[in-house]
Amino acid sequence: MNELLTLEDIDNIEDGAETELEYYESIQRAINSGSAWSMQGSYGRSMFDAIQGGYCMLGKRSFKDYYGNFIPSRDDICWGERGSYDYVKKLQGQEWADMMGDI
Repeated sequence: MNELLTLEDIDNIEDGAETELEYYESIQRAINSGSAWSMQGSYGRSMFDAIQGGYCMLGKRSFKDYYGNFIPSRDDICWGERGSYDYVKKLQGQEWADMMGDI
C-alpha cells in the first residue's frame, strides 16, 4: 500500500494517463493521501467523480477538505454506499475493487 501522491500521479490526473487503470490508480492514491482534498478544485471534483462512478473508494482514513468539510473513511460509511469497497465491487467487479483496495 502506497498512500503517497507522486509527481507521476499528478501528471496522470492533470494530463491524462495512458490507460484508464493508471488514471484511477492515481486518483485512488490522491484520495488515500488526503492532501489532495485541500488542493485546487479540479482534484476534488475528479476524486468525487471517481467515487460516484464506483471507480475508486474512500480512503482508509478520514480527512477534511480545503473548506473544512469532513471526508469520511471507507469504514465510516455503511456497506454498499458510494465510496465503499462493496459499491466499487458492484459497479466495477471484484478484481477492480481488490486493485483499488490494495492501493
